[in-house]
Amino acid sequence: MTDINQAPGTLSRAGDYLQGQLERTFKQDQQALWRMLTLSESLAQWLAPGSIELRVGGAANLNFADSGTVIDSTVTAFDALHLIEYSWSSAGQPLRPVRFEVQAVNGDTCLTLTVRVPQSEDIARTCAGWEAHLMMLQCALEGASIKFPFERFKTTREMYKAKAALLA
Repeated sequence: MTDINQAPGTLSRAGDYLQGQLERTFKQDQQALWRMLTLSESLAQWLAPGSIELRVGGAANLNFADSGTVIDSTVTAFDALHLIEYSWSSAGQPLRPVRFEVQAVNGDTCLTLTVRVPQSEDIARTCAGWEAHLMMLQCALEGASIKFPFERFKTTREMYKAKAALLA
């Protein structure tokens, strides 16, 4: 299996938001990664059951049944095989944009995930959650299925807490 313990993301301020940016390089081609990010049957393997309409203004719906979290959002940016963005929230909640940018680089595929949350929210928890889901994505791309890696979540949350303290 490919090394899934790649470098942690960076944190910054972006207007009224805190922003996390995580980058991963995958051996799989751009189309394989794109399918995992956008197709219903693939989303369920690493993120949650749901669907995303692949167009600006399309619905983005994900149901995390175990936690009770439901994402009911709209696609705000889209460029097939390269970019998809939607809010990681439901109606009536603050916007929490998550952006996936995919690019072929030297035979590999680079994913840049950028997530923003209001400054009053826990960016460490958000980024740690994405770290865990990116681990699940890597495994799914390689044909393995794993449950949410809670230990990875706990470890990276502490690391992101330290990084977030430097933003204060």
